[in-house]
Amino acid sequence: MRISFLICAILSMITSGRTACAEELPALTSLSNAHLEFTVPEKDYVIVRRGDIEAVIVNNAAVDDDVLQEHRAGYSGLAKLTHTEHKENLFVPGIAGLNYEHIHDGTVQPRPILFEPRNAPMQLRVIDEHTVELYQAPTPKYKLESVLRYQFIGDNTIEMTLECIPRQRSFTNNYVGLFWASYIHKPESKDIHFLGFPNAQAIPDKPRGKAQWIRGITPSHGVDATHVRWNDKRKFAHDENFPLTLVFNRSKHKYSTPMYYGVSNGMAWICMFRDRDEMRLSQSPSGGGNGNPAWDFQYFIPNYRVNTRYQMVMRAKYVPFASREQVLNESASHMKALNE
Repeated sequence: MRISFLICAILSMITSGRTACAEELPALTSLSNAHLEFTVPEKDYVIVRRGDIEAVIVNNAAVDDDVLQEHRAGYSGLAKLTHTEHKENLFVPGIAGLNYEHIHDGTVQPRPILFEPRNAPMQLRVIDEHTVELYQAPTPKYKLESVLRYQFIGDNTIEMTLECIPRQRSFTNNYVGLFWASYIHKPESKDIHFLGFPNAQAIPDKPRGKAQWIRGITPSHGVDATHVRWNDKRKFAHDENFPLTLVFNRSKHKYSTPMYYGVSNGMAWICMFRDRDEMRLSQSPSGGGNGNPAWDFQYFIPNYRVNTRYQMVMRAKYVPFASREQVLNESASHMKALNE
């Protein structure tokens, strides 16, 4: 085990130096823990309740019944999220939030491949009354095997964990690009808010000045769409005409703290991330249709290795909105836990 760890450390330094080896990662899902017991429900969704929130976790099959009316095929994750203070769905009916959207390597591909998570079958796995997983076998094109765990941890918060294993050397540009979207139903503002540095095209090794609240505004789909961390200097090769315009079209803003929030009908949707995952925050004013923005995020695995397990963890909290200070207070303990 000690030799394995040393080899892993050396490989990590040779590559990005930031992605942990599988031996170092805790076994958090049924992908990594063969002893974890689960049941597969008869229906394509599961209802989960905890605290003030209720959610419907769905695989990517079409559903049309009293619980999910006219839910479209291809949209997985949180088909529905409500709160005791707001009984309407946060997300656009028929689609979803924390939806597993894209697997990519920056190359032009047919639409079914660009949206491979939508099209490859998913299996629902119920771990307990507050924990549901979505398992996807190695996908047809990229051969990425994955589990997404949605765990309701209390405090009106959902922890989403990704574990994935590339099973073949199928990514042309030597990285794995992953993308999640939340389609918000007619919020009063389409914008997201985060702490950072405005109009910061290039920031030195240490940013000057204090981070401030930035209102992320994108005038149209794919324009000023993605906000990277102030010290994220990573570059990922991609075709000039790569059609997923949200992925690489950056804004001039840089974030300092890996979290953002948006407000919809008086409710705050707060997304929080680990520093080590180097997430990129993305948005579209019309991703869910006219008046329905998409509040998104991206995760990249550079210099990936076949049959190696990778892991990303984030949390999302849904509470009545009062102020920016309240958002910071609501997120403080979760940001600490994520980054311990």
